[in-house]
Amino acid sequence: MLYHVTMDVKIPQDLPAAERADILAREKAYSQDLQRQGKWRHIWRVAGHYANVSIFDVRDNAELHEILSALPLFPFMEIKVTPMLRHPSAIREDDS
Repeated sequence: MLYHVTMDVKIPQDLPAAERADILAREKAYSQDLQRQGKWRHIWRVAGHYANVSIFDVRDNAELHEILSALPLFPFMEIKVTPMLRHPSAIREDDS
């Protein structure tokens, strides 16, 4: 199942630099692993914001929730999820 997910990141300014660096490194490794697995299909940065727009391809709501809540930056995120399904007028068969 495909999901359109927006993530706005709001890291506290007073978070110690070492802790911030550790969280960001773990976030990058985790997200890249999910991309390699095909679960995090697309990720785009939102210009001018510490935010991204992503497409996830996972089994169901429960798997998406498990993935998102395991993000190291999760405590500092505002997340909006929109389930998606194939449009009947779509011509590409490889993007369902």
